[in-house]
Amino acid sequence: MSEKLISELNQLLSDFHIYYQNTRGAHWNIKGPRFFELHAKFEELYTEALTNIDDIAERILTIGGRPDHTLETYLKKSNIKSIQDESNDEVLVKTIVSNLTTLVAQENKVKELAVETGDNETEDMMIGLVNAQEKTQWMFNSWLGK
Repeated sequence: MSEKLISELNQLLSDFHIYYQNTRGAHWNIKGPRFFELHAKFEELYTEALTNIDDIAERILTIGGRPDHTLETYLKKSNIKSIQDESNDEVLVKTIVSNLTTLVAQENKVKELAVETGDNETEDMMIGLVNAQEKTQWMFNSWLGK
């Protein structure tokens, strides 16, 4: 399989790990009158992200690659920056929307490489991720009044 495709899947894996940790941090640290709705939503997001991380790593293995697996690698490679000490609901939601934008861009990049290499399974996986994350973006943007 394409080394470029494996590399871009590993990039996505790194991005997902930092997104996962950001949603966990948001879940733990959210404060304010909208605590209950966002606390539950952030838990839903990080639970989903954990499943996606496993699926991406297994896809890398399935197509003959080796998934990156160290925190140092994820922090170095990720296009998503980790957040710390944030508890404001709007800031956290805007951060999650931004993180999702980064994930969708990388998923579309992987999808195009999958099309070029004839890897229909990876293409289908990316289509599913993009669809789900664009819906989440729409919902959060609606929450923000956009």
